[in-house]
Amino acid sequence: MTLNSLGLRLEADKLFILDQELLPHEEKWILVEGPDHMVQLIKSLKVRGAPLIGVAAVLSLAHYGQREQNALAIKNAAEKLRQARPTAVNLMVAIDRMLQAFKNQENLMQKAQELFHEDVQMCQGMAQSGASLIQDGDQILTHCNSGGLATVGLGTALGVILQAHLDGKKIHVWVDETRPLLQGGRLTTWELQKFKVPHTLICDNMAGSLMGAAKIQKIFTGADRVALNGDFANKIGTYSVAVLAQYHNIPFYPVAPLTTIDFAAKSGKDIPVEMRGEQEVRGYRQTIWAPPSPTHNPAFDVTPVSLVTGLVTDHGYFSQADLKNQKLKGLENELL
Repeated sequence: MTLNSLGLRLEADKLFILDQELLPHEEKWILVEGPDHMVQLIKSLKVRGAPLIGVAAVLSLAHYGQREQNALAIKNAAEKLRQARPTAVNLMVAIDRMLQAFKNQENLMQKAQELFHEDVQMCQGMAQSGASLIQDGDQILTHCNSGGLATVGLGTALGVILQAHLDGKKIHVWVDETRPLLQGGRLTTWELQKFKVPHTLICDNMAGSLMGAAKIQKIFTGADRVALNGDFANKIGTYSVAVLAQYHNIPFYPVAPLTTIDFAAKSGKDIPVEMRGEQEVRGYRQTIWAPPSPTHNPAFDVTPVSLVTGLVTDHGYFSQADLKNQKLKGLENELL
């Protein structure tokens, strides 16, 4: 049994994840020792990206279920995984589906593999839905990383951009570095280089000047949780990009699979925002600001639907009007 993606490998009875903390300088694969180890890998962002976190978590749980016959131990492991990161709802959805499969006495490994292949198909659906929004010659801004390192398929927002490139459209991508952990600078550029997509890395605070100079025609970002009204949480800084986009009349599109929609969240007010440690703000791998200066480090911010042009999903495109009219609610029964 083998499953392969850009950031995850399942080979026989061994699960490996690519250490994203070390990219782009070193490509190191880590053998996952069990659910507790996976929790550490998720919290440390060695594995990250809302869809990938969910798939990686269920594969580690499935492996554990093959060794552990105690039902309570399996449920406890599932709960630890479920709580590993509070904002990315894909993780909760994936674990809940595994627990339902366990309750129904289904094979957990088969269920985990099903979720892997489902994510691949979702990525393809998003890519096809979103690529049609990109015109030949467009210059596109993206924030954080939303490609194959964040999913097990082509990606969400970056998957849309890569699909447009694969379709032969001549595009140029402006890549926000994404402080404080530089996921854009380290990871998105790494993926774009692999696909040979023309791109330029910028500091986050340069995006507005590019918009003012008419250098950006479209903006695509990922999402870690989408509320029913279209508000969504994504990597910190996304809200600032959305405000700038509205001022400059630039189309702004979050991209997310069905598993990222939180059907229990009526609006962005219901989305929890993860707070992370001080050292990330003081410097990535080196100290920029010395203690004891206090820091503020929310991992995500929430962008209101009023700043969204439309949402790209694997179930098609939803305009701002569609989102405000609760059209997402009709998709709830599709998530089995």
